[in-house]
Amino acid sequence: MNGENELVKACAPIALFVYNRLDHAQRTLGALKQNSLAEESDLIIFSDGPKSVAQADMVQEVRQYVREVEGFKSVTVIERETNFGLSRSIIDGVTTIVNQYGHVIVLEDDMVTSPYFLSYMNEALQKYADEDRVVSIHGYVYPVRQLLPEAFLLPGADCWGWATWSRGWKCFNSDGQSLLEELQRTRQIRSFDFNGAHPFSRMLEEQINGNNDSWAIRWYASAFLAGKLTLYPGRSLVHNIGNDNSGTHCVETAGWDTKLSNTAINLGNIDIEPSQQAKRAFEEYFRQGKLGLLRQWARLALGLVKAGG
Repeated sequence: MNGENELVKACAPIALFVYNRLDHAQRTLGALKQNSLAEESDLIIFSDGPKSVAQADMVQEVRQYVREVEGFKSVTVIERETNFGLSRSIIDGVTTIVNQYGHVIVLEDDMVTSPYFLSYMNEALQKYADEDRVVSIHGYVYPVRQLLPEAFLLPGADCWGWATWSRGWKCFNSDGQSLLEELQRTRQIRSFDFNGAHPFSRMLEEQINGNNDSWAIRWYASAFLAGKLTLYPGRSLVHNIGNDNSGTHCVETAGWDTKLSNTAINLGNIDIEPSQQAKRAFEEYFRQGKLGLLRQWARLALGLVKAGG
């Protein structure tokens, strides 16, 4: 890397998915505009259609706001005429953008970012562009007790402020049944569940049974089964403000709250191998909060993965 000029040349388009929460969208975009690379980034906003007449006014409020957003290289607003739902909207939007641009940074309307988020994302997208084992870049990290590496890799993929390339998204398999069968056939369920610390495989079963429509559990399983890795920062660059019971897939909890990093992430000297140190920290975090998290998952009908959509 030759500094920020190289990042500017390589800035990936940002896909932002919004629905009916004006305050959340305002906070998400307000933080994103504070990133140094915002003015060099194309922003593509996907506004889902209302599920009902009762939702129409709130959706319209959000649309009026995002139509006037400034502070980016360009702003494109795609207004869905019907309600796609989060899963279909994200799958369709990400597919469209990676097919056109080759890479994408993905945010939802309740993700407040550090000022260093876009620099980290774009630097990592460029650094690992030709590294086949790395399937995506992630901006959020759990509030674990242990000190984590500056940045590290773990198997699979994640969903709170992330990025990928067209080659990475090709791994995505929307067929939950085939994913579960392959996990079972290869006897990887326990590993998929972080050594039994968290019920990700159960969430996949619930998706198959129609009790959730999570794109994220299928993204995680797809990358995991393909033997791919995701890069995480050692300090979180994303804080999810949606765990306030305001969204379709949200419950009120502080269990995933994290402090945004006020310094940049150094991406030097990272082994292209899963970090056992980080994996143990994640497992302990899951086990410590298992009962509370399980209650939250149950209330959501297991509709999210890794606190995602």
